[in-house]
Amino acid sequence: MSLSNTPAPLGRDAAGPEEPTAALAEPTRKVTARWVTGLVLVNVGINAAFFGPINVFIGQQAISIDAPAKEAILSLVTACGAAVSLVANPLFGALSDRTTSRYGRRAPWVLAGAVLAAAALLAMSGAATVALMVLFWCLVQLGANAAYAAITAAVPDRVPVKQRGGVGGLAAMGQTLGILAGAVFGAAVSGNFMVGYWLCAAALLVSVLPYLFHRNDPALPKGKLPAFRPGEFVRGFWVSPRAYPDFAWAWLTRFLVNVGNQLTIVYLLFFLRDIIRHEDPAAGVLVLTGIYAVMVMVTAVVAGPWSDRVGRRKPFVIGSSVTIAMAGAIMAFFPVWPGALAGAAVLGIGFGAYLAVDFALLTQVLPFAVDRGKDMGIINVANSLPQVVAPFLAFMAVAYGGGYRSLFVTAAVIGLLGAVFVVKIKSVR
Repeated sequence: MSLSNTPAPLGRDAAGPEEPTAALAEPTRKVTARWVTGLVLVNVGINAAFFGPINVFIGQQAISIDAPAKEAILSLVTACGAAVSLVANPLFGALSDRTTSRYGRRAPWVLAGAVLAAAALLAMSGAATVALMVLFWCLVQLGANAAYAAITAAVPDRVPVKQRGGVGGLAAMGQTLGILAGAVFGAAVSGNFMVGYWLCAAALLVSVLPYLFHRNDPALPKGKLPAFRPGEFVRGFWVSPRAYPDFAWAWLTRFLVNVGNQLTIVYLLFFLRDIIRHEDPAAGVLVLTGIYAVMVMVTAVVAGPWSDRVGRRKPFVIGSSVTIAMAGAIMAFFPVWPGALAGAAVLGIGFGAYLAVDFALLTQVLPFAVDRGKDMGIINVANSLPQVVAPFLAFMAVAYGGGYRSLFVTAAVIGLLGAVFVVKIKSVR
């Protein structure tokens, strides 16, 4: 019962003919519950910092600046921030690969990224123009993606393959708790987005402390990697689809499923306000996010370990992708409050299983163990690029393509394509 044909090769003469250093070796020892708890909490803080603003505060801030142009402002701010993340995630992942700090390769970037993102959130709270919103949100994305690239790479660094589904499920639970925390902040501050940004910043800073105090992050000795050459460093960000087709197909399926998911949620506040005419849209976002969160956590913690036990990933990923597409169809054809409740539940069921199992699958198609941070950063582009693409597609669908029904149908179709392309992956069952 094998989950993968072979572990990712060490690659590129990373440690010469010697035994690989602990920082580069393929992990075989199970990680402790304390380490996993730290990992989960970092995911909570980062996602609270991402999704509190995206789902509630940026929209409220846009209304305060120019209510008639709120959709365009939200799309501009989130798309610019996501564009920064496209570069930041693989860049900081690659830099962490080469970090020789005595505190480890990943931990310094988790700390530095969290501090930068928290400071930018505080500055965001006082932004009174669209230009300042764009600037500070880009800085939030820069810092948060540095932390996220590092903590994501820590999983293939420290977690053995047969434990990755379970750890992936718990990490997905952490992401969901962060999204829920952002929604709770949005409802609790009653439209005071300035306080909301401060709460997100505090949550991010507090969340990274348990991991930093129990990081299990072996230091990379100086001289273990080839000398830094800028040209080779830049060329390393291209991973050839011809040479590594499974990596390419895994990236594409992740991208498509995330586009479908983002299209479903990007205008949720405005959908509740303008179509369903919910009396308190921020509270409605909290209710829907709560239902979504519960379903994600249940299916993530069940599907991840289940895939570890049966030794298969692809059937779980295909089934969960189809379920995510069903959520878009429900929102499209039942644009009423009960339909939104059902759509949130179905989306959570699908996305929880997807987050847990697809994450494990992705760690098994990395080309080189020595480049785990960079390669996971490239994978994470498939999470952040949809934040650039989806707001544009959403704006076009709502403004010119027939409204919210067109938006949600598009989400369903794109999600289904993600399910189709998973079958192209050959090295993982």
